Amino acid sequence: MKLEPKVYIVGAGPGDPDLITVKGLRIMQQADVVLYTDSLVSEELVARAGEHAQVLQSSGMDLEQMVEHMAAAVREGKSVARIHTGDPSVYGAILEQMVLLRQADVQYEIVPGVSSVFAAAAALGAELTVPDLTQTVILTRAEGRTPVPEREKLKDLASHHCTVALFLSATLAKKVVKEFLAAGWAEDTPVAVVQRATWPDQRIVRTTLQHLDEDLRKAGIRMHAMILAGKALDPTMTDRDEHRSKLYDKTFTHGYRKGVPAHE
Repeated sequence: MKLEPKVYIVGAGPGDPDLITVKGLRIMQQADVVLYTDSLVSEELVARAGEHAQVLQSSGMDLEQMVEHMAAAVREGKSVARIHTGDPSVYGAILEQMVLLRQADVQYEIVPGVSSVFAAAAALGAELTVPDLTQTVILTRAEGRTPVPEREKLKDLASHHCTVALFLSATLAKKVVKEFLAAGWAEDTPVAVVQRATWPDQRIVRTTLQHLDEDLRKAGIRMHAMILAGKALDPTMTDRDEHRSKLYDKTFTHGYRKGVPAHE
């Protein structure tokens, strides 16, 4: 199947080259131009691009240069695979690219990928939405040089006491702790940090809210890390049979299974 002359914004997944989707890999292998975020995307994955492809690194380009490369290729009738880490729709800075591509009258398509938040949960062996404990996950970041909207301050989001996933926040651990405590979280709330999830040098730090900043400092973790906080991150969760879903309860009926009376 020949690709159309347009830009395919492809999520490469969190690091492991095998975690790109089948569709994403096919596009990358067939594309005439592959432009990738070389500081974050696996070189092993990019090596799977077609031999015919022009492979470009984006680290030395500004926004306008990247878009001009992509637009010029499409105007020549070529297909472009713009490879992003994780899922491009989450902190992928793709909107600004799409705006300029649209202005240049260049078509694009987004191909989703595995986000680092889910790669981190998998590495931890955690379910982020535990029945009777929490059914909500908030994906956000601590406020640093990049501001957050007034109604999305971490203290306010944390007031829901659900699972919270913090992107791009390892350097702001002290501030994170302060905001969670101000929202009423207990100091012993479980927290897990996964640095470079699914990469060969992946590291995991399990700690509590009280010791988060200290433990990250001791580990030297200040970037490429996902912070997951909440009761669902309790590492002893799998030692207890306390939280069962309704889905597999033998008394719970749904369209594919008739329930068994509770007395049987």
